[in-house]
Amino acid sequence: MIITLESCKDLNDNEIVAISLDNLDYFSCLYQRYEPELLRYMQRISDVHQDEARDILQESFIKIWYNLNEFDASLKFSSWIYRIVHNETVSYLRRRKSYGKDKKTDAAGYKDKLAADMEPETDQEEKSRLVYDVLSRLPLKYREVLTLKFIEKRSYQEISDILRIPEGTVAIRINRAKKLFREMTKGINS
Repeated sequence: MIITLESCKDLNDNEIVAISLDNLDYFSCLYQRYEPELLRYMQRISDVHQDEARDILQESFIKIWYNLNEFDASLKFSSWIYRIVHNETVSYLRRRKSYGKDKKTDAAGYKDKLAADMEPETDQEEKSRLVYDVLSRLPLKYREVLTLKFIEKRSYQEISDILRIPEGTVAIRINRAKKLFREMTKGINS
């Protein structure tokens, strides 16, 4: 029997995890369910390209599979896998930087990359490009919390679980990140 996302649609994450421990084929449901949002998340918190993001995601899912027995079902599964993907992404960036392969793009280069991906046709698309441009220039600790809160729509508790920081720290970082974001956008579109 071939397992598809359709065959898992009525199962919640914890049920799929339990079934996956007995039948590896069901693990593909988790991959298919989370792949798009995890790829977006990685690209929003880092400057990795699509191919790099897919490699990181593949490594992350290998770790998820190896550690699936360790998953605490009392916790939210999505927070657990976001944490693993987050760690893999940060580790990848550290390795890349330590080997002198850190090819940071300037804001203009990032804008060009975005422009190539989607030509702005409306003011909304232009605003969206501006948001991602400013977001890409924020320090990682601020980019992470803003991405998780406002783009990935995660709660403070989930952000706390993913980043392994207290909820109070999450609130402080979000507040500081929003303030810095506003400062960086002052004068733009005035």
